[in-house]
Amino acid sequence: MNSGPILVLGGTSDIGIEIAQRLCAGRDVVLAARRPEALEDNIALLRAAGAKEVRTVAFEATDTDSHRGLITAAQPTTAIVCFGILGDQQRAELDEHHAVEIAAVDYLAQVSVLTVLADEMTSGDIIAFSSIAGWRARRANYVYGSTKAGLDAFCQGLTDRLHGTPVRLITARPGFVIGSMTEGMKPAIMSVTPDVVAKHVVDAMEKKGSRTVWIPRPLQLLAWIMNVVPRPIWRRMPR
Repeated sequence: MNSGPILVLGGTSDIGIEIAQRLCAGRDVVLAARRPEALEDNIALLRAAGAKEVRTVAFEATDTDSHRGLITAAQPTTAIVCFGILGDQQRAELDEHHAVEIAAVDYLAQVSVLTVLADEMTSGDIIAFSSIAGWRARRANYVYGSTKAGLDAFCQGLTDRLHGTPVRLITARPGFVIGSMTEGMKPAIMSVTPDVVAKHVVDAMEKKGSRTVWIPRPLQLLAWIMNVVPRPIWRRMPR
């Protein structure tokens, strides 16, 4: 049973906190976020779930030079990489700086922390988040979708790199998640809530080896159907 520290990179994440609550009994938790002062409610949730100690650290995802120092200090045996931004697709189509911001947070920063975690951790679990949005980029959210496509490919390669080592990578591929990140948006087909995502991830951690998890499981069938939709129809698909 893993009993070492849990590091949540994205301490305000609904999904990250749901997962941490299921794993934190008797363990130390480090919540890393851009605004540590906004984490009081999440600290209380983790303490109520049995965490031994909860502390916060400032974390700026795009400051890649800071990643190794933060991870080395935390010494996690479970790392939940759950930061990210959805961004504004319409703005990103016109504003190259916003498009780059989405790419920097949702891909480049993820590659950085996952690389450091794989190098620094000697055992334990890394949890990363891909998305159905990366399976086939849609006109309605292709900037965000492209970052998830790249991240998913990176995670598959990292999974192979970690094969045979004491470090596992759980890559979650959820569909539309109803939570703070998507507040105000119309839920898509096969939508899930953060607690459902957390349950699937923790269930996967109870099995041996690294793995990729579709959430919900029938989403995998939908993904294969998506590949055969003709492009004239596909380009009109909503988010």
